[in-house]
Amino acid sequence: MRLRRVMAHVKAQDWTAVGIDFAIVVIGVFVGIQVSNWNEERGTSRKAAIFSDRLRADLREENWRYQFLNEYYRDVHAAAQKTADALSGKTTLSNEELLVNAYRATQYKQGASRRATYDQLISTGNIGLIKDEVLLGTAVRAYSIATIDNLVREGVESRYRELFRMSIDSDVQRALGKHCGDRYIKPGDFEGIAEVLDYPCATGLPVDAIDAAAGTLRSDPRTLQFLRVRIADLETRLVDITSNNRDVFEGLQEVAGARR
Repeated sequence: MRLRRVMAHVKAQDWTAVGIDFAIVVIGVFVGIQVSNWNEERGTSRKAAIFSDRLRADLREENWRYQFLNEYYRDVHAAAQKTADALSGKTTLSNEELLVNAYRATQYKQGASRRATYDQLISTGNIGLIKDEVLLGTAVRAYSIATIDNLVREGVESRYRELFRMSIDSDVQRALGKHCGDRYIKPGDFEGIAEVLDYPCATGLPVDAIDAAAGTLRSDPRTLQFLRVRIADLETRLVDITSNNRDVFEGLQEVAGARR
């Protein structure tokens, strides 16, 4: 329609009308491009907002996970140190106290990492959508450092853990797990973190079973040797979490909006 009008004006040599028609066409094309660009920008902004919200939610979960594991492994370390001090004669523990702390020193925890959004952003090349520098920087650091993976791996592969599991009767280990093992808390429960492992307990075992298990631990020199390695590994990783990678720890708290 517009083209026929332009041709008609050209044949009539109505150059003013031709100019007007041309201007209308140019303006129409310009407006169409602008509208397309605006729609694309709105779509990109909407996508960026959605991904940012999802990433922030994931990092709130990571903040809890970091704080949970930091507290949990401090409790494991404390139990290991109490056991080592008792075995080396620095302090005195009853046989039941020794057994409980020796068991707790074998424990490890991982907790599932919440990283689906970050992995999707990386795999699709959309990581540039995250414009919040603190949010992006914290995500990159939190999901790239291997401190927690190393902490878990060393717990699983601990020679002390292996020795304890090999040396102590299975029924004793089951009783320890039932009465003195990890308590479950829901992810996000900050108040419950402190009592997952560090709480008063009684094994419920007969005295002769307790004495026999404690005697096994005390009589084997490898118990203290392997325990010292476990303590050193734990101290290294705890320093990694709170000091060497303090920027991650603090960044997660900032993103979560709750410093603890």
